[in-house]
Amino acid sequence: MSVKRIYVQKKQGFDIEATDLLKDIQENLQISNLEKIVVVNRYDVEGITEEVFNQAKGTIFSEPQVDNYFVEDYPVESNTNVFGVEFLPGQFDQRASSLSECLQILSSGKKPSSKSAKIYILSGNLSDEEIDKIKKYIINPVDSRECSLEKVDTLEDNMNVPEDVAVIEGFINMTDEDSEKFYKKYGFAMDLADLKFCQKYFKETEKRNPTMTEMKMIDTYWSDHCRHTTFLTKLEKIEIDWDLLSKVYEKYIKSREYVYEGRKAKDVCLMDLGTIVAKELKKRGVLKNLDESEEINACSFKAEILVNGTKEEYLIMFKNETHNHPTEIEPFGGAATCLGGCIRDPLSRKSLCISSYAHYWLW
Repeated sequence: MSVKRIYVQKKQGFDIEATDLLKDIQENLQISNLEKIVVVNRYDVEGITEEVFNQAKGTIFSEPQVDNYFVEDYPVESNTNVFGVEFLPGQFDQRASSLSECLQILSSGKKPSSKSAKIYILSGNLSDEEIDKIKKYIINPVDSRECSLEKVDTLEDNMNVPEDVAVIEGFINMTDEDSEKFYKKYGFAMDLADLKFCQKYFKETEKRNPTMTEMKMIDTYWSDHCRHTTFLTKLEKIEIDWDLLSKVYEKYIKSREYVYEGRKAKDVCLMDLGTIVAKELKKRGVLKNLDESEEINACSFKAEILVNGTKEEYLIMFKNETHNHPTEIEPFGGAATCLGGCIRDPLSRKSLCISSYAHYWLW
């Protein structure tokens, strides 16, 4: 069972994707020389019989009413520029995944391997610079890359064996100047003081230089998603030109004075602004049903719930998740992160999840 290839193109009148893309490029990139774009979906499949492949041509791969398909080769017109785009290795390909599942149902056998790519055929008197500009506009390097137009012998990915994890030689003995250069080179989420703290730890406790993986892992926990650095950033100069917000801020300052009276006050920051109400209610003795524990990353309160006519004690957990994963870049992987948070938080507390996941776009 060798690799089988098929190209699927929308018929004229149904080629909305190609029509919209042509208009988009002509208007936004100002490339008037581009006269036409043809978008073709290319599928490679390994692990199905010729019989199953023939059955799938006009059922799974294409819809006869709106599609034309071409087996093995696509008839490219002369004087056109052709390039293909595929997902990066390891990136989830929804189209290929669905194709494999449908072919498995059709064959009632093992799930075959599938890969998909989009082929773009450009017509017009285009310069190399304009073609390169179009490629950069279409290909998102975060999740995709330009692919080969040649047919492959197998769909198995030949992954390169990774090198040993690099040890950051001399890290524990870096001078302030060296640390600053190292910090700028790798663009850490932590600040320079945090980096120096890590240097001290590895020098005095571990008595060794860390690996790059260890430093990147530590830095992940310093990221906004994990440590909420944006919300915990101390606000030293605040200017407000809206009366309503000015009044809200004044109430916040008065609340702080009451809450932190007689003890060290928290820094003025967005996190304090968001939690000051609960702190004041607690201090005034109003928040009597608050459940307190060592966990400080959630708000839990006790409540009596009417269940089948009988009151039962429940612990309600309110979780406000500051989630800034760029879901719009790669919806399936991004959504998985989002759903993971929804599932993780309730399960870690053995609770029933009825939640709405909030996203705060911080960039």
